[in-house]
Amino acid sequence: MKKHCSTALAVLFFSIIALAIGCSKTGAPVSNHPKESLGAVSASGAPMVGTYADGIYFASADDFDDSLWKETVTITVSGGAVTAVDWNGVNINGGVDKKTWDKGGRYNMVKFAQARAEWYQQANDVEAFLVEHQRTGSVDEIGSVSIHVDAFNSLVMKALASGPVGRGPYADGAYFAISDSYEGGWKEYVSLTVINGRIAGANWSALNTNNDDKKAWDKAGKYNMVKFAGARAEWYQQANDIESFLVKTQTSGTVDEIGSVSIHVDSFDALVQKALAAGPVPLGPYADGAYAAMADGFDTGGWKTTVSLFVHNGNIVNVSYSGVDKDGRDKQTVAREGGYGMIKGSAIQKEWDQQAQAVEAYLLKTQDPRKVSLKSDGHTDDIAGATMTVADFFTLAQRALANGPRK
Repeated sequence: MKKHCSTALAVLFFSIIALAIGCSKTGAPVSNHPKESLGAVSASGAPMVGTYADGIYFASADDFDDSLWKETVTITVSGGAVTAVDWNGVNINGGVDKKTWDKGGRYNMVKFAQARAEWYQQANDVEAFLVEHQRTGSVDEIGSVSIHVDAFNSLVMKALASGPVGRGPYADGAYFAISDSYEGGWKEYVSLTVINGRIAGANWSALNTNNDDKKAWDKAGKYNMVKFAGARAEWYQQANDIESFLVKTQTSGTVDEIGSVSIHVDSFDALVQKALAAGPVPLGPYADGAYAAMADGFDTGGWKTTVSLFVHNGNIVNVSYSGVDKDGRDKQTVAREGGYGMIKGSAIQKEWDQQAQAVEAYLLKTQDPRKVSLKSDGHTDDIAGATMTVADFFTLAQRALANGPRK
């Protein structure tokens, strides 16, 4: 009996020694797999960050929240410790990241929710707490914040569990590209959000000449690919799958690769490449949405001028300059089909619709309908491709922007 007790005590003694050596700071190997540290808990109950391989970690929420944002976390680990954190987000419509949007005065938690500070300011405090304490914290622990931090804490653990991903090849920011013309009544566009050098958000949609957005149009039951074309899903649903494939793989794919879609993806692929090649686009001054204005009455030619604008990421990205007669005909369409006849007396041999498109392009370039020099007769020398009267367009464009986005 004594022999057995002695043996047991010896085994217990050496087990304790081995455990102490294995847990000592100098003898413990640095883990390259973050999952081994996820179970650790601080005295406050918050997960400890632990020791991780140096590198950049990233995680994104699975879905967009009720405010149409999908949160992201980027973590930099150096010397086994967290040295930098970026808690951010991407919008369902693309454009700039959440912090940039907020700093541009577009989120306004203080004004509309009586928050103690703007979202980006509170996010900075949450990040600083993690770097200082090497663990996530509660609202009470951080003290200076009122925003929910559960999503952030979960994303931190998700990022660290996934391992380092490094930084992607693109400059952070918002990227945008739009087709040059309408196909089937729609002009397609792509809006990308890059965070940590990688495409973190994508929005593929299109605009008609009234600047109705195709996804919203489709969701309202006005497109109906399933009903009229026997498609496997509606256009906006397939577009969402294509966007998700791009974000997941960082490459645009074929119909076969994506698997869940039947719509053509070539135009999407081309627009993605066009947007990335053009570089980041800063946040513009206007509220996003569609704007419209119409002349108060018909002119001497029987036309009532119409102007429609679409603003995305604060910038004017599409312009429609046309008119309507008493029969409801569209002026650009009539001119394009030879029913207007301006080209016969045009010094530059351009029909009305062609000159109207030159005017549209001018506003897209200047981004401000006030930036034009008009003569007393309504003409301008600022637009090489238009010799017709254009004062009505610039007046209506200013009115449309002053009225704000249509509801």
